[in-house]
Amino acid sequence: MDQLPKSRTEPDGSAVIRVLSYNIRSLRDDEEALARVIRACAPDLVFVQEAPRFFRWRKHAARLAAKCDLVVLGGGATAAGPLLMSSLRVFVERTQDVLLPRTPGLHRRGFATAVVRIGQVRAGLVCAHLSLDRGERLAQAGLLLERLAGLDTPYGIVAGDVNEGPDGPAFGALAGTLQDCWSVAPWGGERTFPAAAPDRRIDAVFAAGGVEVLACGVPAGLAGVSAGDLAAATDHLPVLAALRLPAAR
Repeated sequence: MDQLPKSRTEPDGSAVIRVLSYNIRSLRDDEEALARVIRACAPDLVFVQEAPRFFRWRKHAARLAAKCDLVVLGGGATAAGPLLMSSLRVFVERTQDVLLPRTPGLHRRGFATAVVRIGQVRAGLVCAHLSLDRGERLAQAGLLLERLAGLDTPYGIVAGDVNEGPDGPAFGALAGTLQDCWSVAPWGGERTFPAAAPDRRIDAVFAAGGVEVLACGVPAGLAGVSAGDLAAATDHLPVLAALRLPAAR
């Protein structure tokens, strides 16, 4: 596998960051394998879906973050599952957990959002896990784009479990406004679900205009990421992106 760019701050103040998106199925699988995968990816930002939401959920989220040398920014039960974690390189300006309108009979959904600064660069973040229902999913994609715009930052990054592939209307709505990072700079693997024998790409990282996408894909074959750990960690494969955020001029 080609080497993925490492996190760094460039002489002009631009930031190269690694962004990881991962559905962890409420930590119901091998947590040690999960932590090994996350650590090997060396992310600056982690967009988690299906974080623990029930008994002592904050404790479980904090434990995972500590195992990965990360900290929790926000989300979890208060966002109906999406959770944001980061390295200490990231400075947090503000966070907000958002619960979306609930359709009777369907699972409650939400967004974990944050505005962060990395060096001289500011970015807005939205972590999402969209509905299993096609119509609700499309509506949630629209709400996600509105929420990202409302963060009012020079750069925006969205990641999550879309619950449909690139040919679906919700995925298309996101990719029509934002950059689908895999399509811009494919690297590593493409398909993300199910982890044991992936046959579809339903997890993705998106970036607003102005963000330079250096590489994006499933980090199978990355140093320290074993096939056994990927299969044992959860039922999804992670998506890892390297992004360059130019310094403001």
